[in-house]
Amino acid sequence: MTLHAASREALDLAENRLGEVLADAGTDPATVGDELLSVVALLDREIGLRRAVADGSATPEARIGLARGILAGKVSEPALQVLDSVAGSRWSSPRELTDGLEALGRSALLTSAEKSGNIDAVEDQLFRVTRIVAGAPELEQALSDLAAPAEAKRTLVRTLFADKVDVVTKTLVEQVVLRAKGRGVANALERLVQLAAERRQRSVAQVTSASALSDEQHARLSEKLNALYGRQLALHVEVDPSLGGGLVVRVGDEVIDGSTAGRIDALRRRLAG
Repeated sequence: MTLHAASREALDLAENRLGEVLADAGTDPATVGDELLSVVALLDREIGLRRAVADGSATPEARIGLARGILAGKVSEPALQVLDSVAGSRWSSPRELTDGLEALGRSALLTSAEKSGNIDAVEDQLFRVTRIVAGAPELEQALSDLAAPAEAKRTLVRTLFADKVDVVTKTLVEQVVLRAKGRGVANALERLVQLAAERRQRSVAQVTSASALSDEQHARLSEKLNALYGRQLALHVEVDPSLGGGLVVRVGDEVIDGSTAGRIDALRRRLAG
């Protein structure tokens, strides 16, 4: 998500308000997240409304009043309080307002996963869904198809994943698919994995192994990578027998290739050079 300066400031204010709202013991973060994302869907459909809520020529009070007039009784008071901050701030464009609101909805849902103790499972499920989509070009194309009805794509997601993942995971995946707008769904899902990892102040280490790791090997690798990077890493492991042996570890843009195939390629490059 790319935001200009005004939108970044507006999002910071809204995130602070969201944090205050979710800190109230009586607030259900999952409900707030679902409601904020439902407003995103509304603003995506109603271009005129989106422009009006983001209209910098109108007073903040007028924009807040407009949003409350339409949404009061349809979403909870905690969600309305977050929307007050969104509507009352100045955004660089209507599109950046909806993108920021989407980020707030995602944050609320991930907070709900944290509070329920499911954040580890959600992160792992998002990773596995990402790998499935990235490894199936026809599936990614179907999920990214601009001409496909939203309900058809939602049904496809639910058919593939709904009974296998946490409700937070399902909602987040659906949101990515429904707002893909022709952009790569796998890349957007990858960002969700990063967001889930950041909730625990961790980074993601994507590990590809020639064979399945035992619990002891997994723990030993985790310990070594944490020491190497000086922080806690979330390990996501895939098995790829074509590596021949060893591991390939990717943390951000850095790749550690200790696989047999990687060493052979390196040797070939040295001999060729």
